[in-house]
Amino acid sequence: MKKILLLLCAAALIFAACKNKKEQAEPMAQQVELLNPADFETTIDSLPVALYTIKNANGMVAQITNFGARVVALWAPDKDGGFQDVVWGYPTIADYEKTNDHFCGPIVGRVGNRIRNGQFTLNGKEYQLELTAPGYTLHGGPHGFYTKVWTAEQKDSNSVTMTLLSPDGDGGYPGNFTLAVTYSLTDDNEFKIEYSGTTDAPTIVNPTSHCYFNLHGTSARSTNTHIMTIYADSVTQVDTLITPTGELMAVEGTPLDFRTPTAIGDRIEADFESMKMAGGYDHNWVLKPNAEGISATVYEPTTGIVMHIITDQPGLQFYSGNFFKGDETGKRGDVNNYRCGGIALEAQNFPDAINHPNFPSPILNPGETYTQTTIYKFEVKK
Repeated sequence: MKKILLLLCAAALIFAACKNKKEQAEPMAQQVELLNPADFETTIDSLPVALYTIKNANGMVAQITNFGARVVALWAPDKDGGFQDVVWGYPTIADYEKTNDHFCGPIVGRVGNRIRNGQFTLNGKEYQLELTAPGYTLHGGPHGFYTKVWTAEQKDSNSVTMTLLSPDGDGGYPGNFTLAVTYSLTDDNEFKIEYSGTTDAPTIVNPTSHCYFNLHGTSARSTNTHIMTIYADSVTQVDTLITPTGELMAVEGTPLDFRTPTAIGDRIEADFESMKMAGGYDHNWVLKPNAEGISATVYEPTTGIVMHIITDQPGLQFYSGNFFKGDETGKRGDVNNYRCGGIALEAQNFPDAINHPNFPSPILNPGETYTQTTIYKFEVKK
């Protein structure tokens, strides 16, 4: 009996040691910290605003408000078995109402990016849009889609659809344009954004998602350490207003060449005219997806998070957070520090395309349907 007891004690000690070793090798997953939907319940322009949560079978979670169809949180798996919230955002709807959030997470439009002087001609008629600043209209102007309350419909736990009617004359744009955007999380860890839009009169459209990504999961660490790959041989050249000149500029031999994986911070201060005009990276890459259909990849070694961008759009605007000033506090006390809050990676048509016949056309006519599918796919590299 004494020998049996000794054997049982030894077995218990071995089991405990193995359990402790396993727990050390496989740390407990960090819990996803959901934002409180009650903090997003309000009315804006007499329309109800709320927060919607979607998830997949692997533990990924996204939270989206119908104010601007904004992505407020996106939790992706990291190399330690936990999750990181990889988008910049605020903890309450009041924060979004009172702050200059630098287009933090919304769908922007009717036309994303810049239109020179807010002017264009369509079918022989000249149009003047509301200006964002002298010399250009940006992201649809001061009353763009990011300022609107969208209609939300959630039929299942892994997707939500936001719909907006932009009336004729809205911001200066012609035609009644209706846009539906469906956000979903697939079990392949894809954050998918699908667009579908129609109009009753000729108009121009180029909506895009404007999330700020930081794969550290916190703005306490700079996105300059992210390793970026963009499959593109050229960018659309810009002027001092960061508006396209109509020319394409080869990236070879320039700091804009991300055809091989390169840390964002390696060349961000380069003495290069196009980057000095933009204050860093704020350019539209002319995409040439690789054999797997991937247009760009971002990787952060400290968390092991890899994000692939797969899109049917011809361009990708990469903006490195050059205008963040550290003057706003977001979720979990994060501060939008200079080049830390996040990088924008906007799948889109080329900026100011309506004014450059050599760019892909942004014109949408009655009877046609505007569509776009852009996927941010997450993987882990250990």
